[in-house]
Amino acid sequence: MIKRLIWGIIGGFMIFPLLFMVGNSFMGTLELQEAYGAVLGNAGGGVSMRLIPRYPTLRPLVELLMDSPGFFVMFWNSVRQVFGVLVGQAVIGIPAAWAFARYRFRGRRVLFIIYMILMIMPFQVAMVSNYLLLSKLSLMDTHFALILPGVFSTFPVFIMEKFFRAIPETMIEAAKVDGAGSLCIFLKIGLPLGAPGIMAALFLNFLEYWNAIEAPMTFLKTKSKFPLSLYLPDITTDQISIAFAASVVMMIPAVLGFLWGKEYLRMGIAASGLKE
Repeated sequence: MIKRLIWGIIGGFMIFPLLFMVGNSFMGTLELQEAYGAVLGNAGGGVSMRLIPRYPTLRPLVELLMDSPGFFVMFWNSVRQVFGVLVGQAVIGIPAAWAFARYRFRGRRVLFIIYMILMIMPFQVAMVSNYLLLSKLSLMDTHFALILPGVFSTFPVFIMEKFFRAIPETMIEAAKVDGAGSLCIFLKIGLPLGAPGIMAALFLNFLEYWNAIEAPMTFLKTKSKFPLSLYLPDITTDQISIAFAASVVMMIPAVLGFLWGKEYLRMGIAASGLKE
């Protein structure tokens, strides 16, 4: 009983920001300014946090979806950029992970350690080198400025390699005895059995690139190419109601993806904690 109570309290703290954001998305501008005017600099006094609006309205959502064409431009920019990254990671990362997991070649361990170092490096460390390379390739201020570095991300290779390495060696040997070649083994054994790892890696990277802020701010200059993650910083304080509505709409794909792939997410997190 006590354990359930403790977990319930922890869960309540974790879900509170979500409920707060959803509740405030149904508040009008005047009500939000009345509650948070001191924070926004529009009024004095204290701040009152409200989960349930006194005068619920759909006006912020209507303004966002009907009167904000820039929102849809940024939404489709995000879709184009994120799914471009995921497709590229599938094409490049899956064969790379299979090679690390199933083949033994000179320098494999050193190369994999380099992969790990690149994985834990923050964006700021590689920002200048990426900027110079993209500028040299004339890709700055294009969608490929975000897609190309993401395609060669090392994190999905790390996750998928764990799942591919877990495939029993006896199964691989049996396939070879039956006359299966390397490509056949990869397509008919590796991909089906490694599917949970592939889905986990792609889902985790979807969350990362859907919410990316630093890379778009660094590599993009034209506003019409900005992703949805840069929509909120452009909203002024007198549009605070639209900001809450935009936050909820932006969160929907990630929440739906989580509900669909939460088992893959759990498996991916578990795999990322395994030792080499």
